[in-house]
Amino acid sequence: MDQTVTDFARAVQDILFAGQRMDQRGWVPATAGNISRRLADGRIAITRSGCHKGFLQAADVITVDMQGKPHSPENRPSAETLLHCQIYRHFPQVGAVLHGHSVASTVLSMEEETAALTLADYEVLKVFEGQTTHETSVQVPLFENDQDIARLAEVVEPFFGTGMPAGYIIRGHGVYVWGKDMPTALARLEGLEFLLACALERRKLHV
Repeated sequence: MDQTVTDFARAVQDILFAGQRMDQRGWVPATAGNISRRLADGRIAITRSGCHKGFLQAADVITVDMQGKPHSPENRPSAETLLHCQIYRHFPQVGAVLHGHSVASTVLSMEEETAALTLADYEVLKVFEGQTTHETSVQVPLFENDQDIARLAEVVEPFFGTGMPAGYIIRGHGVYVWGKDMPTALARLEGLEFLLACALERRKLHV
């Protein structure tokens, strides 16, 4: 079998599995969220617009170039495809990007008045690249939601210099997390969502 076809087929299976896992945890309600994986030939495999991530079929995964343009004109990617492509351009080692809409990320990002959420002293912080101890803190940048994705990408752009090991959050919208492959991206997403849930519960205790 052609290697390109095999690589795409593996990417499709990775994306379908990620969609089911994210759906089981309530991180992609309705048709929210999107999932992508980099292919060996430089294309990006990504969920098409308007699909429920818990019930994805192989036909719901399309390919785009690094500018977010679909290879088949009839395919309609999500507008947020540009944010996925931006991450792949900045980090050549990244192989998968996940975007979810959890309750914790939505609520915390709308309530937090500063420009970032600070997660400190949790053991699970070690899931993020470069973290080796719980005695540390990680900043998760917060960006204002914007339906103009190209403009939003311009706002996010300068922050890639910081590495953003835990990803970032769009206020009232959701998280973006990435990793060298799909298992790594999923582990980081699960770690971040666990920490956000802890932060939300702690705020409830102090109301």
